[in-house]
Amino acid sequence: MASQEDIFKKVVSHCKEYGFIFQSSEIYDGLSAIYDYGQNGVELKNNIKNYWWKAMVQFNENIVGIDSAIFMHPKIWKASGHVDSFNDPMIDNKDSKKRYRADDLIENKIAQYENKGKTDKAKKLTDDLTKCLQESDLEGMYNLIVEHEIACPFSGTRNWTKVRQFNLMFGTQMGSDVEEAETIYLRPETAQGIFVNFLNVQKTGRMKIPFGIAQIGKAFRNEIIARQFIFRMREFEQMEMQFFVRPGEEMKWFEHWKNERLKWHLAMGLGESKYRFHVHEKLAHYANAAEDIQFEFPFGFKEMEGIHSRTNFDLNQHQQFSGKKLQYFDPELNQNYVPYVVETSVGLDRTFLAVMCASYKEEEIVNGDKTDVRVVLALPAFLAPVKVAILPLMKKDGLPEKARQIMDSLKQEYSCAYDEKDAIGKRYRRNDAIGTPFCITVDHQTLEDNTVTIRYRDSMQQERIPIDAIENIVREKLKVGVKEVKLVV
Repeated sequence: MASQEDIFKKVVSHCKEYGFIFQSSEIYDGLSAIYDYGQNGVELKNNIKNYWWKAMVQFNENIVGIDSAIFMHPKIWKASGHVDSFNDPMIDNKDSKKRYRADDLIENKIAQYENKGKTDKAKKLTDDLTKCLQESDLEGMYNLIVEHEIACPFSGTRNWTKVRQFNLMFGTQMGSDVEEAETIYLRPETAQGIFVNFLNVQKTGRMKIPFGIAQIGKAFRNEIIARQFIFRMREFEQMEMQFFVRPGEEMKWFEHWKNERLKWHLAMGLGESKYRFHVHEKLAHYANAAEDIQFEFPFGFKEMEGIHSRTNFDLNQHQQFSGKKLQYFDPELNQNYVPYVVETSVGLDRTFLAVMCASYKEEEIVNGDKTDVRVVLALPAFLAPVKVAILPLMKKDGLPEKARQIMDSLKQEYSCAYDEKDAIGKRYRRNDAIGTPFCITVDHQTLEDNTVTIRYRDSMQQERIPIDAIENIVREKLKVGVKEVKLVV
C-alpha cells in the first residue's frame, strides 16, 4: 500500500499532468511557492467559489457580497495591528540554510511524541509552547527546540540561529516621485476591506443587524517557509464572511457559524472522518474565541477554515485611526453601538487541495487475465471541471456532426468537452482522470434511433438512453450538490 507521502506526490504530479496546476513562471525555472491554475484547475476553482457564494450570499437574505481593492490606505494596516504585530517566529538552520517557523518545528515534535504514545511529553511541550506564544517569548521557543533536540528535516543537524520575528507583509511604493512615494502593502487578508466598507454596505443596502458581508479575493503573505504545494503560498485566495451582531450575542452566532460551516464542508462528500475542530489555545489580539475546521490531508490534519469571534476590535480601531464613526443605530434597542463580528474564513486553495487529495483514486480493474490500474478523480459531480464529455465513436459517417449537435444542446447549461481522438477506452480513462462524471458516446445506432450510451465515472456502468433524456439525467445527478449547498441556509 502506498504511503501518504507517495499519494501526495501522485496528487501533485496529477495536477500538472492533467492541467489543474502549473508552477508559475516554469519556463524561467519557476517562482517559489507561486502557482498558476490550468484549464481544468480554474474550472474546479470557480466551481468551489460558486458553491461557497451560493451558500453564503445567494441563500441568505441577510448576507451580501463585495469586492474590495487589493491596495488599501497604509493606515488600515496600522489600525489592524498588522504593521506592528503581523509577525512569525523565525529560525534558520545554519547547515541547510533552510528557514522555519519555530512554532511549526515544535508542533511537529509534539505530533511525533503523540504518534509514539508519549502523551505526557506531548502535553508538557504543548503547554510550554502555548506559554511562549502567549508571552511572545522567542528565547523560550529557542530553548524548547534545543531541549527537545529538534533537528532540521533537511540537514539532520541542530545547528540553529536564535528565534526572531519576521513581518509577513509585502511592501511596495505608490507615487510617481521616488522621494515622495508612499509605502503601501499588498493586503495580507481580505477582512479589512470588509470592515472599512461596513457603513457603505449597511447604509446603501439598508441592512439590519445581524447581517454579513462576504468576499472572495487574493491575499499576500511573505511566508517564512511556504510548502506542501498549494497549502501554504505567498499569493493565495480567501473566501471570507464577516457577520455583524449585537454585543453580547457574539458567542451564540459563533456556535451557529461553526455548525453551518462544517455542514458546508461535509456536503461535498469527502468523508466526515476527515474533518475535526481545533480550539485555539492562543487567541489573536482581536479575538475572544477561535476554532479551526481542520482537514486530514496526506500530511496530517491541517487548518482549512477559521471561525473567529473578533469582538468589536476592528471597527473600533478604524474609528480611532480614521476619526470616522463606525456605529450602528439599533431601532429595537434605540441606541448606537459598534457591532461585534463573527468571522468565517476559508482558504480557497486549501479547499481545492482537499478536494483533489480526497478524490484521487487508483483502482485495479480486472479484465480477463489482465489487471489494469484506473486513475480516477472522483470529484463531487457538481464541482467537476467538465460535467459531460461528448465522444463520437468514429471520426466519420456523420458521427462527429451528430455529436456536435448534442454538445451544442448541452453546453449552454453545462461545461462540456468534445473528444474524438484515440480509442473509446482511452478517452474514458482521460475523462476519469479529470473527474468528468458523464461520458456520452455517439455511435451508428445513434443515427438510427436517436439513442446514445451514457457512462458513469464512478461505477463505469453504461446505459443506453434517448438523446432527449440526457439533460434530465445529468440535471438530476447534479442536483445532489445543489440540495447539499442549501444545508447552510
